[in-house]
Amino acid sequence: MDALRGLALVMMYVDHIPEDLLNRFTMRNAGFADAAEIFVLLAGYASWLAYGRKIPKDGLWTVTKRVWHRCWKIYLFQMGLVLISLLSIYQWRRFWVLPVDFLEPELAHGYSIARESWRLLSLDALPSNLNILPLYIILLGGFPLFYLLIKRRWWLALGVSALIWLGVNIDPWFNFPNWLDPDGWFFNPFAWQFLFTIGIFGSIVAGKHDGNFPAIPWLKWGMGLYLLFSFFEAFPWEYWGLPDLRLLHVPVPAKAYLSPLRLLDVVAIFYLVQSSPWAKRFSEGKIGQFLALYGRHSLEVFSLSTVFDLWGRLMFASWGEIWILQFVVNCIGVSILYFLALHLDKKKNRAKEKAKLKVSHS
Repeated sequence: MDALRGLALVMMYVDHIPEDLLNRFTMRNAGFADAAEIFVLLAGYASWLAYGRKIPKDGLWTVTKRVWHRCWKIYLFQMGLVLISLLSIYQWRRFWVLPVDFLEPELAHGYSIARESWRLLSLDALPSNLNILPLYIILLGGFPLFYLLIKRRWWLALGVSALIWLGVNIDPWFNFPNWLDPDGWFFNPFAWQFLFTIGIFGSIVAGKHDGNFPAIPWLKWGMGLYLLFSFFEAFPWEYWGLPDLRLLHVPVPAKAYLSPLRLLDVVAIFYLVQSSPWAKRFSEGKIGQFLALYGRHSLEVFSLSTVFDLWGRLMFASWGEIWILQFVVNCIGVSILYFLALHLDKKKNRAKEKAKLKVSHS
């Protein structure tokens, strides 16, 4: 799971810079879904491992306090990202001309920030590219209540979640307000909660089968064929100068409220990966462990990558898409993210060793 989440983090970093040459090779070019769906689904998967399994032992209230403490930490990271983004853009504009779409018009001038800062603090205003952590706060914050529903009737929990998602797809107006966007939050929490829920149930099922999904041949074939269809429909044939091989010319499925085609795409990927012995061997190999390092520290890696994304877009906008900037953004940027994850991993391991020593001496 950590390897897949690490891969999603790297792809999200690349995808958030439109001028980056590497975003031609990320999963959004090979299907309806992209790395954001993987990230949210695995967030649900990890929430059960980190919190759901511990409630019977530690108690609901104790675990709930841990969940809300985590939400508070994510909120602080969100506020830090907002502050860094605003300061970076304002300072950059002192030296180089930027189009207004680097910041919503309502926040493009300093006086708007002073007057409307409460909107940023209350998550009523979500600048573009800073909207996935607020979604995570909402989904994770509601986990204890959802746990109670699961324990009472698991099928009822899954059914209610699916009905809410279906209702939003029928009428997308049902959303949280966003002062910067009349359509509301880009990642509609009422739709995306279903993907988070699927991740939770995926974690429960995998836990009953040694961390994997049962490999059902007909289901694997069906999922594989759907992903093949998704690839032909989503691949940018014209961009690569190739003949258009789309069969149905399906319009791009809506991401904001997680349309069915996107949902099925990410669920198919998730099932095939979690039911494949090859995927497990890959995750245990050198490349898999390299990616898992990013995945184990997803909040910190994602937050720093968001800052690098912004700086990369600023550099490309002002200086062009030259090769040296491509090198800085991709090679140096990904390397710094790796060393951050490596540092955090060593720090975590040292803390575990100290805890073991205390227990052994007591």
